[in-house]
Amino acid sequence: MIRYALRCDNGHDFDGWFRSSEGFETMRDAGQVACGQCGSVRVDRGLMAPAVTEKRAPLTAPRTPAEAALEALRRKIEDSSDYVGLSFAEEARAMHDGDRPARAIHGEARPEEARRLIEDGVPIAPLPFLPRRRAN
Repeated sequence: MIRYALRCDNGHDFDGWFRSSEGFETMRDAGQVACGQCGSVRVDRGLMAPAVTEKRAPLTAPRTPAEAALEALRRKIEDSSDYVGLSFAEEARAMHDGDRPARAIHGEARPEEARRLIEDGVPIAPLPFLPRRRAN
């Protein structure tokens, strides 16, 4: 795998991982490499310098302030609510209907389950991150 610094024809910089140089060129020529900001498929490799650092940050460390804010939000939600996994829709509906005591929960729901909850007035909101899988 190779990481390339990329730039679109509108001057937006981003990066991407490719199997090889030829893999990048094949995907680019097929219009499969697009700028995340403007959607342009006119993309080419930008200037790159080797990344040399004395101290390496763990791969799980946030790279930007936005990533740090999302991680802080994730921690707050996970610390202050119960993870109910795939039972989220059932739990949320039962609390809304008064069949279970109200509490803060987070979990996973299929799109059609979430749509039905919203249509029925159950107060839910999507989270801006994927849940961490929990195992027994």
